[in-house]
Amino acid sequence: MASTIKQLTREEVEKHNKDGDLWIIIDAKVYDISRFKNLHPGGASVLLDAEVAGQDATEAFYSLHRHEVLDRPQYKRLQIGVIGGEESKIHGRIPGEISTVPYAEPTWLAEGYHSAYFTEAQPPPAREADGKRPSQSVIDKMAELNIHAMRMGPGKHLKGRTLMNGLVKPEQFDYFHELIITQEFARSSLRGYGDGLLGGKVIGLPPVLNFGSEELKARVVPEVLSGKKFICLAISEAHAGSDVMGLQTTAVKSEDGKEWIINGSKKWITNGTFADYFTVGCKTEDGFTVILVERGPGVETKQIKTSYSTTAGTAYITFDNVRVPVGNTLGEEGGGIFVMLRWTTQRKVFGKPLHAQAVIRSKLAAMISRAESVQNWLENITYQMCNMSYRQQANKLAGQIAFLKSYSTSSGQETARDAVQVFGGRGITATGMGQYIEHYHRTIPFDALLGGAEDVLADLGVRQALRAMPKNVRL
Repeated sequence: MASTIKQLTREEVEKHNKDGDLWIIIDAKVYDISRFKNLHPGGASVLLDAEVAGQDATEAFYSLHRHEVLDRPQYKRLQIGVIGGEESKIHGRIPGEISTVPYAEPTWLAEGYHSAYFTEAQPPPAREADGKRPSQSVIDKMAELNIHAMRMGPGKHLKGRTLMNGLVKPEQFDYFHELIITQEFARSSLRGYGDGLLGGKVIGLPPVLNFGSEELKARVVPEVLSGKKFICLAISEAHAGSDVMGLQTTAVKSEDGKEWIINGSKKWITNGTFADYFTVGCKTEDGFTVILVERGPGVETKQIKTSYSTTAGTAYITFDNVRVPVGNTLGEEGGGIFVMLRWTTQRKVFGKPLHAQAVIRSKLAAMISRAESVQNWLENITYQMCNMSYRQQANKLAGQIAFLKSYSTSSGQETARDAVQVFGGRGITATGMGQYIEHYHRTIPFDALLGGAEDVLADLGVRQALRAMPKNVRL
């Protein structure tokens, strides 16, 4: 930016409209692009066009570029003045700012709406490209606020902790607070980075919290919730996928009965490359057993390069005669299916604005309908969880949660496809105007698989409903 910002008139800017002397206006700011024009990715002719040179190019600029381009130092320095008596109206994305775009936020966050669930006491609390795991300093900062603990939901593990600098008391923390935290993680629009922020812990630690021995919990839980050690859930296998009863990783007792000896492999395990602990599903003599394995001799992890970011640490894990104390068994031997089911439970066209096309409005209507229906269903289930015991949740909500997960990810995939159609070529370009659309379209299939494939969960929901069918009902 020029050292002195001048107050200019539109008439003055109009005089600078030729090669070697070229100014433009963008959102009441005046830029001298005389030297830049030959560096313009679209060529100099675009900038020398009579409707751009010396003119207000705001609409033309924003039809091709994201606002953040103007904030980059190499372009910011091109500003030489402002239009006197006018103010800039456009600003870039501010981290944490509530969007005023209709339907961009849940209604409880939107101005003028009310919620039966949320109160004023519940406010919202990158390394995506380089593929490295999130820095330890970020993990430590989350630990200072006890975000790791809060991501586990309400429970005894929060007792005695100061949550978000005292914003909410441990005894007040409920599933809606957890829901807020989870949705805030999605605001970065960086799917792999979000998983890299210990997403594996969210599904790998609950079995320890709920089914581990007191001795095991006392040793493992504090160091995981402090961000000093990491944990992941290791269930999926190359030949089994979502079929937990078809797992081939085995665990057999040692001759003295004091240890498990584990052999096999796991695939597509989130956070597996940097995990210290693995919550492992194994085939045992009595059926399916879940065992906590600590990284050590016989445990090997290899990074899997997925189409979203390696920041998530997705791994292929092998267990070669890994010896684990029997005390690391989570729940009853052969009762692993119960443990896991409890926890397997996001321009212009033809001279008119794009939204002027009926087919585009139809796509937008479908997107809004899907987003609103998922959000309302999610809030309803969250409310039920806040008012049910743990046993009631397991009996009554497993099917609903399965349906919701299946519906939300299928809706997400439909919305991703529609968004790409709306954005056209920009929707498949990893940078620029459509970068978040491209990222979402590329990564949403992961959500459809993680935690259970859509078809498998939909079938689970139906079977749960059929089991609850009254015996005396007839047409």
